[in-house]
Amino acid sequence: MGLPLRATKASCVRGLIAGAVGTLVLTGLGCQQTDGGQHPPGTRSSPAQSSPHATTATSARSPSAPHRTAASAPPRTIPSVRDFTPASGPGWRPGGGSRVVADLKGPLADEARMIAAELGLRTTSGPARRGDLSLALAPKESGGGEAYTLTVAGGRARITGPADAGVFYGTRTVKQALRSGGRLPEGVIHDRPGRAQRGLNLDIARKFFSVGWIEARMREMADLKLNQLALHFSDDQGFRIQSTSHPEIVSSRYLTKDQVRQIVALGQRLHITLIPEIDSPGHLGAVIRAHPQLQLRNAGGTTFQGSVDISHPAAARIVDDLMREYAPLFPGRWWHLGSDEYLALTVKDPQASFPKLAAAAKKKYGPSARVQDLVTGWLNDRARLARQLGKQPKAWNDGFFAGGVVQPAKNIEVEYWTGRLKETARQPLEYLKEGRKVVNLNDSFLYYVLGEPGGFTYPTGERIYEDWAPAVLRGSTPIADTSLTGPDRILGARLAIWGDHPEAQTPVQVAQGIRLPLAALAQRVWDPGKPPLSWSGFTRLAERLGV
Repeated sequence: MGLPLRATKASCVRGLIAGAVGTLVLTGLGCQQTDGGQHPPGTRSSPAQSSPHATTATSARSPSAPHRTAASAPPRTIPSVRDFTPASGPGWRPGGGSRVVADLKGPLADEARMIAAELGLRTTSGPARRGDLSLALAPKESGGGEAYTLTVAGGRARITGPADAGVFYGTRTVKQALRSGGRLPEGVIHDRPGRAQRGLNLDIARKFFSVGWIEARMREMADLKLNQLALHFSDDQGFRIQSTSHPEIVSSRYLTKDQVRQIVALGQRLHITLIPEIDSPGHLGAVIRAHPQLQLRNAGGTTFQGSVDISHPAAARIVDDLMREYAPLFPGRWWHLGSDEYLALTVKDPQASFPKLAAAAKKKYGPSARVQDLVTGWLNDRARLARQLGKQPKAWNDGFFAGGVVQPAKNIEVEYWTGRLKETARQPLEYLKEGRKVVNLNDSFLYYVLGEPGGFTYPTGERIYEDWAPAVLRGSTPIADTSLTGPDRILGARLAIWGDHPEAQTPVQVAQGIRLPLAALAQRVWDPGKPPLSWSGFTRLAERLGV
């Protein structure tokens, strides 16, 4: 970022769910109740509840041991499960003979081994028996690739889903339910996300974060069923990934390509997609330091930080070289083009201030073209290359301009952040009415800007939990037209960490600071209904779960 600058959690997962299963003490089934004993919206269950003062039980009791119980309550997880059909029965918890059963040569082998390690169980293929947790694909199940069904009956638990991502999320529910309530409740959970894109935006260009720190956040994200990590690795202050096409632009501290591959591989196991961002034509200070001839200057020779002269052919060549180089490194679906805060468009009369850009615009797009059109053409050219590289392009909302000769390509996803610090920014409703798909990064709620410059304050989980929703794209007022705010139009949201003042917090402090905001975001993008717990109840649950 340039002008108003844009801006995991404190602890890693706190131990395994069970170490030696024979010594695990499972206490307090009360976490399976909501505040006041009410069931959360979106769940179906009978009035009968387990007592919040239920006696403790140990794994010495077989998970199949019969005893009379009332209809079960939904498990307490973050995010909450969306639909639960209760049944009467003891539920499921791992016992001495329990196993995780899956086809260990099939697509769920990683999911099976991960949850088995977390529960202290062994894995096996073949038929499941009483006491087991089994995983299987069910391609005909509804809800999409991230949906799952978790069935607890007859002393065993079974997770099914149309794709491996959904089954993985089912294992996260198992892990959290055992932590919060000591067992999986008897009954059937049908669960799926409310929004397809859910995650974290991380600025490693201005504040370098180690591989270990990034991977710890990813593991925490996975337990919250978040599925995107966007890496902003190029800005004025640094370029943080090794390059063979342009090694001259790389900062002294950087991620090697092997380290990036390591992060991407972990993401694939955790069903988190890495999204690379090379911001242009602004925020290219690291490139300009190595190529000063690309520096944008106005008619009087004044320089504009981070902005390149887009009439210079070499500027586009460097960015395109880097996109081609890194596309294989990031095999995920998306590529972020940046496109925000190009400083040539922040002056009163861009045509008069930048006659070279104005002349280039007219030459390329006709006599009516302006500097704005040249900038939009830059965006479209990079988006075209992204599509050629097999990527879905994204760009910040302030890279989309109305009323020009050249219009931004329709299939670029709009990442909406601007509002609080830019009164002239276009309202989000305009993008939605144009038929564009939008991702929510509302800077008032979702920006964690180090040092809190320019009026930013660190976001709180409570405010996200109680006052934000995907339709709240700008400020605190949701888009009123609900026909424009469904999951097919507002695709999701990410919390964003920006390193404007990198020394303002240590990595440990950043991890602690985003812990509850990220958990609150996870709740709001997974379950569209009113959160089932009060904020105090939610924070107590988060502490119990270690998220």
